[in-house]
Amino acid sequence: MTPTPTTPYPIGTPGTPWGDAERAAWLARQRVQRSHAAEVLAPLQASLPAEAELIHYGELNYTRLGLPRYPLVAVRSRHWQAERPTVLVTGGVHGYETSGVQGALQWLAQDFARHAQHANLLLLPCISPWGYETINRWNPDALDPNRQFKLQSPAAEAALAMACVAQHAPRVDLHIDLHATTDTDNSEFGPAKAARDGKPPDLHPIPDGFYLVADTERDEPAFQAALIAAVRAVTHIAEPDASGQLIGSPLLQPGVIAYAKRALGLCGGMTAARYVTTTEVYPDSPRTTPAQCNEAQRVAVNAAVGFLVRG
Repeated sequence: MTPTPTTPYPIGTPGTPWGDAERAAWLARQRVQRSHAAEVLAPLQASLPAEAELIHYGELNYTRLGLPRYPLVAVRSRHWQAERPTVLVTGGVHGYETSGVQGALQWLAQDFARHAQHANLLLLPCISPWGYETINRWNPDALDPNRQFKLQSPAAEAALAMACVAQHAPRVDLHIDLHATTDTDNSEFGPAKAARDGKPPDLHPIPDGFYLVADTERDEPAFQAALIAAVRAVTHIAEPDASGQLIGSPLLQPGVIAYAKRALGLCGGMTAARYVTTTEVYPDSPRTTPAQCNEAQRVAVNAAVGFLVRG
């Protein structure tokens, strides 16, 4: 069954969109719960392979809100060759989706070097560091960065990531964006979004297992199927709900749905890559572990790059 809030969200007036006061009240509730420097930057630098170079592509600056500055880093193939296909891997667009970040770092440590022999690689492991530290879907302005990948983006996380990709990988052949779907989507973030927008909550059953979100404009079914087959060896694939859907969307094939990524301003819509997908793991499942979630992300990236390189 789909969880439904039993009490109104504690900020705002039901049916009335938030103003500055409500956004400020929401921000005041957020607390740092882990360290971007210790959990992302330090292991990234410690595991950087010789085939990679570290790029500082900007700084997340919310000092106007009394918050610290966060360095933004990416990893790029050291020996970039124009004739090779180009792979973009992004993680941590939603900072609370831990395996997107940690799975990306695991892939960097274990697999980047061998893939760099066959493809140009660009990895942005943690696009939303404040979101990572506060275990949050939104940025400090109460905006979802994964709806802001568009021209003149109001979210610095999205704007700076897009600028980094445009500068360092102007042509992308494959983009895989690493995400997770958690119980807090229905217990916290869905109700918060409804309160912010002055609308009733639009909640769906949380899928138990791994699934992919393709792009409706370039769904590439064989590509999606290859990733599902690879991840099936690591963790279970989400089954559709009673209506035959996953989070309100019909299945294209087992474990795969699709969104209009460009129209929605999603991270997966920021390039013209032929092969595009968003991973979704379910860390709250009793049938999996955080380590398996990280491994599922790593396996998905490996399967995606392998599919591209094999042609």
